[in-house]
Amino acid sequence: MPIRCLAIDDEPLALKQIGSYIKKTPFLELAALCNSALDALEYISSYKIDLVFVDISMPDLSGMEFVKSLREKPGIIFTTAYSEYAVEGFKVDAIDYLLKPIGYADFLKAVNKAKAFHESNDTKQVVNNAGEDHIFVKSEYKIVRIDLSDIKYIESMHEYVRIHLAGDKPLMTLISMKAIEEQLPKERFMRVHRSYIVNKEKIKVVERNRIIFDNNIYIPVSDQYKSQFQDFLNKNFLI
Repeated sequence: MPIRCLAIDDEPLALKQIGSYIKKTPFLELAALCNSALDALEYISSYKIDLVFVDISMPDLSGMEFVKSLREKPGIIFTTAYSEYAVEGFKVDAIDYLLKPIGYADFLKAVNKAKAFHESNDTKQVVNNAGEDHIFVKSEYKIVRIDLSDIKYIESMHEYVRIHLAGDKPLMTLISMKAIEEQLPKERFMRVHRSYIVNKEKIKVVERNRIIFDNNIYIPVSDQYKSQFQDFLNKNFLI
């Protein structure tokens, strides 16, 4: 899953360069370029961003002030022409610090650090290991306990997953399907589609390679997982 990036710089050429570096790096995705921290604040309030490249010295709102104002911080890489800002940058837990003019080799070294940070943070969204009767997940700035028996199915929503619960509203958490699948006990949960994991105990009706839940919710079983799903049905089929 690509790392969604936002770049902020009041210098058009520097902003264009960072944008071009992001586009040529396979595991990065350019979400937006902003020429002021104020524009970036408006963007980041509406869209999920994993990594921000931000110039420290900007008018109106500096890059440092921008980062300190964020309630939930993505990964931060500072870009600046002034090396004396480096220590201050690391005080706000920046992943790295790039000194202008920025070469691609230095850029790549910094984003590889960001990639490692992102992958580590991804697996930490589920707080405890699988095998218990519950998990804890981070959702809307809170840590929420979920009993495994309450989970009906899990749906991929790009960078997030939506956990659908029996008798309660769904919960959204920032994690990949692969990461949460690895945390759930395989004897209780099954991947049936690249976008769906189901609780085996909640399967009541299957029709034409679709699992039917309440309110006419149809979960498709894709060809990739069809054999595994059929094996599950065969083991539990009463002849």
